[in-house]
Amino acid sequence: MRYKPADPYVVRAAFFVDCDEPVEWVLGRDLLAGGLEGSAGHADVRIWSAAGRGDESIYIALGSSAGTALLEVPVQDVSSFLEDTEALVPRGTESGLIDWDAELAHLLPQG
Repeated sequence: MRYKPADPYVVRAAFFVDCDEPVEWVLGRDLLAGGLEGSAGHADVRIWSAAGRGDESIYIALGSSAGTALLEVPVQDVSSFLEDTEALVPRGTESGLIDWDAELAHLLPQG
């Protein structure tokens, strides 16, 4: 997993699934945190933890037109990773790092 404060709302996760090159998924940081607390997401991305039931794993289900994958990751790894991201950018302060003028200029047609 990778996190960049310049893109504060997302976590990039690379997975090796039956190939030499990783497949990268972009996950919402809040979605990942929500999966630690219970169940989060729907449709193509779902995340849930079974830690309260004696299982110390978090499960990430990913789906696309190419297929589906169910990943199992230790809860402690995800929890530690998210703590590190929050030390860089506390939750709730993400919008202060975005150049809204540049984002708007990118979306609007140049005339």
